[in-house]
Amino acid sequence: MKFDQAFNAWMARQMEEEKNPRRLELLTKGLGHGTMEFLRLVWYPAVGQFDFLYAEWEVRDFNNGYRYLDLAYIPGSGSVKGAIEIQGYGPHARDLDVRRFKDLCWRHSLLALDGWTLLPIAYLSIVEEPKQCQQLVLSFIGRFMTTAIQPDLDWLEAETVRFARRTVRPFSPLELSEHLRITDRHARRILHGLAHKQQLVVASGTSRYRTYRLAR
Repeated sequence: MKFDQAFNAWMARQMEEEKNPRRLELLTKGLGHGTMEFLRLVWYPAVGQFDFLYAEWEVRDFNNGYRYLDLAYIPGSGSVKGAIEIQGYGPHARDLDVRRFKDLCWRHSLLALDGWTLLPIAYLSIVEEPKQCQQLVLSFIGRFMTTAIQPDLDWLEAETVRFARRTVRPFSPLELSEHLRITDRHARRILHGLAHKQQLVVASGTSRYRTYRLAR
């Protein structure tokens, strides 16, 4: 499914299901440019769908008022939750004064204390380094999926997939061998097998694979 089609269906579903008039008004106005570029260049190419993702998610602040997250990721029962905040588009970063900087720190602190896993992403990173941001998003999602492992994997393979989910960058067989406390040769066999099962892909190397990353 193309991005525009998937995005429109996702937004329509959120507006149809939303009972809160404050959030519904924000959704009706449309998402900001930075959020749209993140969804178009980073999230959708990496994830391929918008399941468990919510735009303009309402949270209460320290003074019992309301604030809105750019994007909230709340998989499953909602016992874990992630907040994605797009930073630095337009005057938001250029004109950040002391008061607004303090407010931003309070915002992030209160989200952390309320159990949110926070992922701030700079707008310039989205447009200049989308591939790195895609890997960051996959690792972010991986924090919420550590138990969702294919049942046909043995424990070393399952832990390798978890390791890949937690690692933002491509990793080498040596890094995996040190993590699992096994030989480099054994680590390579595991990586080759997981690549064959389409759990991992080769990130660099041709005749001798040097690094791997999580499959998208």
